[in-house]
Amino acid sequence: MEIPRIPLGQWIEGGLDWLTSEYSLITRGISRVTQTGIGGLNEALMWLPEWGLLAIMAALCWKVANLRLAIGAVAGLLLIWNMGLWEPMIETLTLVVIATFVAVVFALPVGIAAALSERLYRGIMPVLDFMQTMPAFVYLIPAIPFFGIGSVSAIFATVIFSMPPAIRFTTLGIRQVPVELIEAADAYGATRGQKLFKVQLPLSLPTVMAGINQTIMLALSMVVIAAMIGADGLGSEVWRAIQRLRPGDGFEAGIAVVILAMLLDRITQSLRKQRKSG
Repeated sequence: MEIPRIPLGQWIEGGLDWLTSEYSLITRGISRVTQTGIGGLNEALMWLPEWGLLAIMAALCWKVANLRLAIGAVAGLLLIWNMGLWEPMIETLTLVVIATFVAVVFALPVGIAAALSERLYRGIMPVLDFMQTMPAFVYLIPAIPFFGIGSVSAIFATVIFSMPPAIRFTTLGIRQVPVELIEAADAYGATRGQKLFKVQLPLSLPTVMAGINQTIMLALSMVVIAAMIGADGLGSEVWRAIQRLRPGDGFEAGIAVVILAMLLDRITQSLRKQRKSG
């Protein structure tokens, strides 16, 4: 006996077609705003001379960490510059910064709400499991009909893919605040908002920073994959090397991605340690 096949794929396609037709004005507006932000930040970073950005990154690393990280950052960025990948690195950094900013803006309120509401927590956890286990390439499919080929679709897919860790860690950090401190705040007559902003969020900040760190790493991996739908940056260099069978060029772009990932990871880890010790 044959079991009728559930037309799940057709339902999804129909839903995407309906969304793109009904909300095309909204998606076009979001696309224009996002493209303006990408272009503005990219031009600002490209306006800086290479040595100027090197000096800024070195000073930032020295400030948040130590001299060793500053020297390592300069050495890594000089290697990227020497390989002729400075502009693609800037384009990748722009996409990561914007995608991480948007993801964190959405994730923090959701994580706070899930930490304070048991019902919302139970409802959102399966959604986060679904988002984190879905293959990254799948997120590129709905991005194209909504925003077309290019960097805006890459931002959309990257935000969806990289958001779950920030939500999870925010929820975890707030829920791990000792009950005794919450009870002490209640005893002093603190309101719900005062408990959140003066007790729970400050104590959970190291955990929240760990979630932001993971979001940055996932965003970086996704913007590289998003080169398949026309995103600029180091990912497009890797994709071009694959298409032209140039393994050397591909490894150079991959090394540049690794350097950028290590630099962003060390900076956010140092910020997390500062918050934890403070």
